[in-house]
Amino acid sequence: MSSKFMERSLVQLTLVRFREYLREPEALFWVFLFPILLAAGLGLAFRNRPAEVLTIAAANPRLASALRQEKLLDVQAMDILAARAALRAGKVALVAEMGTRTDESRNVVVYEYDDTNPEGRTARMLADRALQKAAGRVDPVPTDDRLMREPGSRYIDFLLPGLLGMNLMGSSIWGLAFGVVDARRKKLLKRLIATPMPRYEYLVSFLLSRLAMLVVEVTVLLGFGIAVFHVPMRGSPWSFATLCVLGSLAFSSLGLLIAARPRTIEGVSGLTNSVMMPMWIVSGVFFSSQRFPDLLRPVIRALPLTAIIDALRANMLQGAGLGELWPEMAVLGAWLIVCFSLALKLFRWR
Repeated sequence: MSSKFMERSLVQLTLVRFREYLREPEALFWVFLFPILLAAGLGLAFRNRPAEVLTIAAANPRLASALRQEKLLDVQAMDILAARAALRAGKVALVAEMGTRTDESRNVVVYEYDDTNPEGRTARMLADRALQKAAGRVDPVPTDDRLMREPGSRYIDFLLPGLLGMNLMGSSIWGLAFGVVDARRKKLLKRLIATPMPRYEYLVSFLLSRLAMLVVEVTVLLGFGIAVFHVPMRGSPWSFATLCVLGSLAFSSLGLLIAARPRTIEGVSGLTNSVMMPMWIVSGVFFSSQRFPDLLRPVIRALPLTAIIDALRANMLQGAGLGELWPEMAVLGAWLIVCFSLALKLFRWR
């Protein structure tokens, strides 16, 4: 029974997919190592850390003394020419000096800074707050700060589901599209259709191989995030696994559709980039898709990468179950069915 099972064409085609994949070290790097390096780099760059201390220049000793009361400012006392030179060179975020208004005779504090620079705007706010308090201002409404730095609210927690979705899309589309076109270019498809093999089994073998590789891909990246950055997993593991499987199948079907007609590597490369690049930008991998205009949001939500990233974030960070994620699952299911059906219909075997 076992021997007959291994002799089935679908089993042999799936095993061929594994052998082709493992013989390409470049693919192993981009699928396994690159997402980890990206997560590590961005996680360290945007890690939680104390508030940044901004360096400013004060061209007046009394100003410098008052400004040093603000703990988030590093105040350098220097003459006005040196202070302006430091501002132009980017060594300080702001220059504070004494001056006069054109419509008044009394002295005022003048802030020189670049209003397009976020550090300059922050330094201006902090400096003015320090000077007003030094002059005796009392806030009419008392306030207090409660800082939240728990897992789930950090950038790495937002980033990791995005990288998971991006990796699912990249490995599925690139791996399948290039594998199919390479076989077409080498005339292997023409030989396969001369065998008793059902044609649909050739395409299904790509989907099955992707599901098997999916376990390793997701486990490596997710395990790295949990072990190194303590990224939370608040949802059900079964719900998470279901989302990953559905997302991988949807992207694999899209990859088969992209590879249905092209005969050259250059042709499929152009099609693949034209499909994937817009989704990398708008689907919320590195920043929220809510930044885009309201007019574009329905289109963005209908993209498969947006659906899988939103679903993974809701599951991992908010503990959402499959019942709450049915809109995203419906989007992925629609892409799976439509793309695979079109791929079967349009597939070029020669």
